[in-house]
Amino acid sequence: MSALTLRNVGKSYGALDIIKGLNLDIRDGEFLVLVGPSGCGKSTLLRMIAGLEEITDGTIAIDDRIVNDLPASKRNLSMVFQSYALYPHMSVRKNLAFGLQNLSMSKDEINRRVDEAARILQIEPLMDRKPRQLSGGQKQRVAIGRCIVREPGLFLFDEPLSNLDAELRVQMRVELAALYRRLKTTMIYVTHDQVEAMTLASRIVVLRAGKIEQVGTPEELYTRPANLFVAGFLGSPKINMLPAMVDGDATAPLAKMADFPAFTLPALSTAARDITICVRPEAIHLDGGEVQATGTIRLVEYLGAERLIHIDLPSGQTLLFHATGPDQHVVGDTLQVGFDLADMHFFDADGVRMEAAIAQAA
Repeated sequence: MSALTLRNVGKSYGALDIIKGLNLDIRDGEFLVLVGPSGCGKSTLLRMIAGLEEITDGTIAIDDRIVNDLPASKRNLSMVFQSYALYPHMSVRKNLAFGLQNLSMSKDEINRRVDEAARILQIEPLMDRKPRQLSGGQKQRVAIGRCIVREPGLFLFDEPLSNLDAELRVQMRVELAALYRRLKTTMIYVTHDQVEAMTLASRIVVLRAGKIEQVGTPEELYTRPANLFVAGFLGSPKINMLPAMVDGDATAPLAKMADFPAFTLPALSTAARDITICVRPEAIHLDGGEVQATGTIRLVEYLGAERLIHIDLPSGQTLLFHATGPDQHVVGDTLQVGFDLADMHFFDADGVRMEAAIAQAA
């Protein structure tokens, strides 16, 4: 296993900054997921760690050894790419063994490692097949197996499931989580899919425009997002964002939203300011809650055991309400919905989280 330290790491192409002064400590044996929208720099960062991309500024250290000038082959890591990159003319066994043969490893050791990887990934029946005879999920297992046989201290995954269909993605997420528990090796995983990030990670790094927005466990990021970007990026369905204004004195500022009654938010502010109040769809109550509003159902998304209901409020704001149970909701119906103060997240005009001691609704 390996730990990784990034200090003031930057990457530029001329005047274009891709990664900007990034600092990050990756713990020995953790499953760290880099997540963010397309173009945020997550794949570039992974390639810099791998040694496939030169860094412009800062240092990268693996187990306290600075590796800035060390080639990829000397970093004791393996990388799984978005494309499977298998040799089409070789069998699965030969694909797994090829890299070890180039290292002049003994035949017995190669066979041991190949057989162990095949056992771990449950691909023993596929060893004599060519890649064209494999499904997408099987090809991905072989690509992962090619990394396992190297027995690296660090695994890097660059959106390895993006080429799979929805069902296979779910299956492979389960298999990757099980693989991590078996190998107990440090893994860094890049994805733009927040569901993959939430289900796989021991910690998540949320990136935007080459900068870290927040680092924490999936639960920490979900329950205490540091800013509006993280609040909106993580969570499916997306969090409700309600524009509001604080207008009051030092003891009892008053939050005003056109669709809701006024309620007190002590300690939020000493001056008038615009804020954003966020509430998760699952925290919305039907005919209940400390802060309530009435709206009209615009859309009902049926998801089997649950439904996602889009509610239009009089101001034009839309609330997403996550409903469960046998209740039937029809487009055009009027609903009274609400939420509790304890379930609200507050962000200032700059999108930064605001902490507050929340009192009962006025």
